[in-house]
Amino acid sequence: MLRPTIRKRILGIALGLIFLMAITAALSTVMTRKIAHQLDELTTKYVEAYGHLARMNVRSLEQAVVVRRMVVAKIQTPPDETAFANQQTVYEAKGRELDQEAQAARALIIAIIDDPTTVSDDAKLGRIENRIETVTSDLRRYLDEENTRMWPLLEAGNMVEVRASLVRADALRDEFNRKIEEIRQDMMAQVRSDAAVTMRDQQRAIIVSAIVTTLAAVLGLTFALFVSTGITRPVRRLLDGTRAVEAGRLDGSIDVTTRDEIGQLTAAFNNMVEQLRHKERLRETFGRYVDPRVVEGLIDPQSLAASNGERRVMTVLFCDMKGFTSLSEGMTPQGLVKVMNHYLSTMSGPIRSHRGIIDKYIGDAIMAYWGPPFTEHSEQARLACLAAVEMADRGKALRTELPELLGVRAVPSDCEVRIGIATGEVLVGSIGSEFLMSYTVMGDAVNLASRLENANKFYGSHSLASEAAIMAAGDAVESREVDRLTVVGQTQPEAVFEIIGRAGELTEPQRMLLARYAEGLAAYRARHWDEARQAFQAALEAVPGDGPSMAMAQRVEKFQANPPPADWDGSWRLDQK
Repeated sequence: MLRPTIRKRILGIALGLIFLMAITAALSTVMTRKIAHQLDELTTKYVEAYGHLARMNVRSLEQAVVVRRMVVAKIQTPPDETAFANQQTVYEAKGRELDQEAQAARALIIAIIDDPTTVSDDAKLGRIENRIETVTSDLRRYLDEENTRMWPLLEAGNMVEVRASLVRADALRDEFNRKIEEIRQDMMAQVRSDAAVTMRDQQRAIIVSAIVTTLAAVLGLTFALFVSTGITRPVRRLLDGTRAVEAGRLDGSIDVTTRDEIGQLTAAFNNMVEQLRHKERLRETFGRYVDPRVVEGLIDPQSLAASNGERRVMTVLFCDMKGFTSLSEGMTPQGLVKVMNHYLSTMSGPIRSHRGIIDKYIGDAIMAYWGPPFTEHSEQARLACLAAVEMADRGKALRTELPELLGVRAVPSDCEVRIGIATGEVLVGSIGSEFLMSYTVMGDAVNLASRLENANKFYGSHSLASEAAIMAAGDAVESREVDRLTVVGQTQPEAVFEIIGRAGELTEPQRMLLARYAEGLAAYRARHWDEARQAFQAALEAVPGDGPSMAMAQRVEKFQANPPPADWDGSWRLDQK
């Protein structure tokens, strides 16, 4: 089966226009040739025949002159027989010329009648031809009879009768000339009639040519419009579809209405859109398991330069709920999944809203991170700390929702959210095996964030962050230095800060707490145990139940009873008893 192509369509338009032009030219040629033939008939037949009739009059008059010369030759004394004989020869020659003119006129008229390609009044022309023959034969017969009577009279010298004979001969020629003139007038009428027909045909040819040309132009334009519309309409639909895809609308497809290159392109476009829809479904599906930005980067490796592994400064967050494991004991699997999904959704919201990447869920724990290329380097710590503040607020609200979700009257008071944040250099990239890969972060900052999250239970705090994280966050949050810790896996102590709240949201008791706690921490590091204990007690008076103040006060009492070594640097190891 032949497949129509754009090239064939355009070629069809050109051939169609050429065909219409050829028809117009052929019709114009036929009509022009017909008119030319009619004009040729007028000039070479009608006019020539009219000329032969006029010359018949001339030949008749010339015969009359020759007869008089013959009479003059006879009446001379003595008669000039030689001149008479010569004039008689001329007379006979003029008679033959007259017959020739008549025959030529009749032949042209018969040719006009016999030509079927021209329009003429054949009946009138036939009568004219018969009249020419009749008039010519009558003239010849009557003149011959008259001359036969006149020559003996001339020989006898009877001039009276000779004059009478000349008068009768002149009368015959006058009658002949009158009839020839009538024939000429009828012939001229035919010339005018045929000329009018020719002019009418010429006007008709002009009109028909104009109509045919207009019709050919209209048909050509219609055909061209039809074909061009057939080409441009699917192109326009394809353009609209492309703009829809560009705008992110992948729910439509374009009908394939042609089998040419545009139809093939439309089919390919539909296949592309289907692949994009499939890709989008994959992105949406994987976006529920892996952060959509990571999915985007894995699909388009150019946007995830570190997919092969790279060391970067990132901010890592760990979140856990204290006591959640014990709360979930005895729950049905369906109920546990429902509660877990609600808890994880509640805690994940602030991370996503602050542009963090949720790396994984580990039971009821959450690991997330911030940093290039997902967030700017200068914003990562600030966003992580603000997310921690909101997560702590949501954790308080979650405690009020848990009894209804768990089907209990109340939850233990120590069921609280614990968060650890650390900023530092990590290894980021696609890490795993040939069977399973994960785009994640590894390194000391990850270990530190995990340890700080766990350290909350020793200090009774909610959100602990490394010094690097707090310094990078700037004045976005209110914080206090809690202690200097050496976590498991590290040899150098790290200053640890607690995130109190957003900047400018401290209450007066909290300000008093921060001031007294800072005094106590300074005295503690200077080994001024009594001053440190008093300062921590003052902090507890400002905010009763403050976990870090209680933990440090207990440690001071312990050091009062059992002082640390002389080379003690004021830090604390988490595995220290």
